[in-house]
Amino acid sequence: MTVRRDFQEPARCRPDLVIGREELFAGAREQLASGGSVLLHGPAGIGKSTVLRALAEEYGATARTVLRCSATESESHLPFLALADLLGLVLDEVSPRLPAAQRTALESALTGRGESSLQRDGLALRLAVLSALRALAAHGPVLVVADDLQWLDPASAELLGFAARRLEGTPVQLLCAVRTEGRQSQEYDRHLRACPPGTLAVRLGPLSRTQVAELLDHRGHGCLSRSTVREIHRTSGGNPLFALELGRALADSPTPPRPGEPLPVPTSLRALVLSRLDMLSVEARRTLLVASAGARPTPALLHAAGRENAEAECAQAAELGLLATEPDAPAVRFAHPLISAALYAEAPAHERRTAHAALSTAASDPIERARHLALATTGTDPEVAARLAEAAALARDRGAPSVAAQLGLLAARHTPADGAPGPQERRLTAAEDAITAGEVDLARDIAREVLTRATVPADRVRAWMIVIDTAGHTMAEVDAVFPQALADAGDDPRLLALVHYQLAWRALIVEGDFAEAREAAAHAAELAARGEDRRTELLSLAFQAQTETLMGHPEAPRTIKRALKEPQDPRVAWHHNGAGSARFRWLVMGDQLAEARTAVTALLREVRRRGSVESEVHFLRGLAETELRAGHCGRALELARDSLRLARDSGIGETASAMLTSLAEASGGDVDRALALAREAVEHAEEDGDQMYLSRALGALGYAQLVAGDPAGTVRSLRRVRTLELGLGITDPARGRWHGDLAEALVRTGEAAEAQDVIDVSREHALRLGRESVLAVLDRSEALVRAARGDLEAALAQLTSAQDRLGKLGYGLEEARAAFALARLRGGPRPGPAVFDEATRMFRRCRALPWLRQVDESPATAEPEPAPAVPQAPAALHALAAMERQVAALVMEGATNREIAARLFISVKTVEATLTRVYRKLGIRSRVDIVRLAAGHRAP
Repeated sequence: MTVRRDFQEPARCRPDLVIGREELFAGAREQLASGGSVLLHGPAGIGKSTVLRALAEEYGATARTVLRCSATESESHLPFLALADLLGLVLDEVSPRLPAAQRTALESALTGRGESSLQRDGLALRLAVLSALRALAAHGPVLVVADDLQWLDPASAELLGFAARRLEGTPVQLLCAVRTEGRQSQEYDRHLRACPPGTLAVRLGPLSRTQVAELLDHRGHGCLSRSTVREIHRTSGGNPLFALELGRALADSPTPPRPGEPLPVPTSLRALVLSRLDMLSVEARRTLLVASAGARPTPALLHAAGRENAEAECAQAAELGLLATEPDAPAVRFAHPLISAALYAEAPAHERRTAHAALSTAASDPIERARHLALATTGTDPEVAARLAEAAALARDRGAPSVAAQLGLLAARHTPADGAPGPQERRLTAAEDAITAGEVDLARDIAREVLTRATVPADRVRAWMIVIDTAGHTMAEVDAVFPQALADAGDDPRLLALVHYQLAWRALIVEGDFAEAREAAAHAAELAARGEDRRTELLSLAFQAQTETLMGHPEAPRTIKRALKEPQDPRVAWHHNGAGSARFRWLVMGDQLAEARTAVTALLREVRRRGSVESEVHFLRGLAETELRAGHCGRALELARDSLRLARDSGIGETASAMLTSLAEASGGDVDRALALAREAVEHAEEDGDQMYLSRALGALGYAQLVAGDPAGTVRSLRRVRTLELGLGITDPARGRWHGDLAEALVRTGEAAEAQDVIDVSREHALRLGRESVLAVLDRSEALVRAARGDLEAALAQLTSAQDRLGKLGYGLEEARAAFALARLRGGPRPGPAVFDEATRMFRRCRALPWLRQVDESPATAEPEPAPAVPQAPAALHALAAMERQVAALVMEGATNREIAARLFISVKTVEATLTRVYRKLGIRSRVDIVRLAAGHRAP
């Protein structure tokens, strides 16, 4: 495949040009930093030149001399041209240091003066190039940068290879790029053998769908919908050059492709990939057109579509590199998806319709037959529309909502204006299928188009609901929709129920008012029952149950039973906002982890079968949360990362998935990653005005800060959570489970009184709701408060009890944290290594790597030393300055930093700085040690 000059990427190197190549880039960077050479290889347009330029820019600054050449196909017949690019500018510098015969041969080859050739001056020229590179290297490192090695003239390639194989031991590095079509390409082997020994070969493969989206966004095509980006990725095969060309063409196109049709391929790319098409016979070209129109073409399908000589014509196309040759595979596969798309785009419209007409009878699958019939038909046709609607329903039942959406749009296009159902109703069904498939951009566009045409109130309200649904947690952006939807609903209880159900969500997400959300949901359920809309009634009851559960409302169990009462609607039973989800939330908050795992696993299995992306993202998070509570940190991390990948790919639930993944990373992965994800979730929730998830995101941030060893940061974050939840009306401490972390962080920062207040308030609600695991965690935190106040014996007893209860409840990580705290208190300021054995074993069982690192960094990792005698308090305090003595004395009395600051008329920061000096002078590490100092003095 030949890449023309006008497709080559701009020479200016920007960081975004290496999108998706971070790991490969790091390997190449490490190789160059160690003095080695690198050979980049891969197919045309894959980004070799981009990575080459980025690496050359970075490492060119470290070399004394940088030699460059970039060959082109049109110049590859000119001998010594690449050699002239490499050495032409340094010829005057190296010539005086070469033997006469080598100097003459090199100057003749580079300047064109004389009749130099490899045949006549072969040895002299080879040695001259080697000597020239060694002469340059004698004065400092040399970097040779050669792009498009496949177009090097044979003479230059031979000379460069000869020198490269003999450069070992000299500071000369090669950074090269060559086009190869396959991993086992003979051309690649040949070029690698021509590189210095130990050269790292780096193959650049296709970009992922997410990376293609990022690349398009960086190049100014971020306005494209996610469904379009997915199609660009499929058609381009992940090739960045092809993806950019397709994105540019779509961004410039006034009309997007119709449903079921491939992307429009720009003329430039058609010429690029179809240069060999003219060598095909007319009949072979028609056979390939039928193959490009089919979803899964096989020789049998082509025969059934009237292509009698399909095998021979496909063999001809394979010889030209248009089809992939796979003897064991029955399918006819194009060498690259872009070839199929370009071939289809190149064909006249009547030839495409003929191909689809043939496939509409040849295809065995009813969905495929209906799609081809639609693409072969022009104008409205009620029979065709009905077949397409039936095919859409079949695709929906098969768990292919994206296909159902495409078929539904085709059905709407062929539905007469006076049809029943009408075209707008079919478009709305397609939009709802698109939402299920995670294609929210497509759904929103369909709904807005319907609103410009529809006059029937039911169609308009349904379209407004889709607009609201696709806004997700950014509901504040569609506030203006609600008055219009209410006006269209009139006094119809069915339509009003739909609007009030969404108003309940608005009250929760935008206003952060759980009480108002509960009332709106109850009203929606009442309206839906009056209008005999069981689906909306069930969704409203499930939402009411969710809010009551989070509020700690006593009606929650009764509402869940109402939501689970027959008759059920299967679309609601597995929905992420349905009664099954509400029941799962009740189970996980009520410490029934085994039942919760069983419930959410069944829900996840069902939504995957149905192809519901948003529900899959939601239930992946639910299962990850359950595993995290059970102390299965490794499994939880895998599930959370899966949820985050799917959320980012679909644009659904990103904030919630980032929050949950932060918790999983802080427990079983990378703490820095946890902090970054939590801050991202906080930022998004604040931008979206999402009060509900802002408190959850801050809770995740506080936990990550605690694990990272930043208790002051934890206190800042979780104090905000406490204020937010108070305003939201959330009283159930099992919702966020941040209360024990805040109390622990407050103890570490010397705020024992506030820690006790958090514990007391939270315990009252936990006792009322029977949250046993929360009570055990609060006891663990209260033990730390008691230890800080010098009551070590009571603290040890309380910690032992908390650990035992957490273990019986199945909270493995919380149990391990209790064991860790217990070991710290038992060991004193210089514990021996064996003290942490039990905590280490438990953390390993949980795969809680960040917590294991905390154990490793504890004083037990050092060689145990005899504990120094506890100094007498008066003698110890005598060594302190006056302010330091006053602060230490108040700490011994149990005063918090804030209370000390108020009593001494100084700032809290001054108290903290003073305590730091006290610790250093007394040879201690914390407020607890000051308390122990006082206790040791008071003991008889």
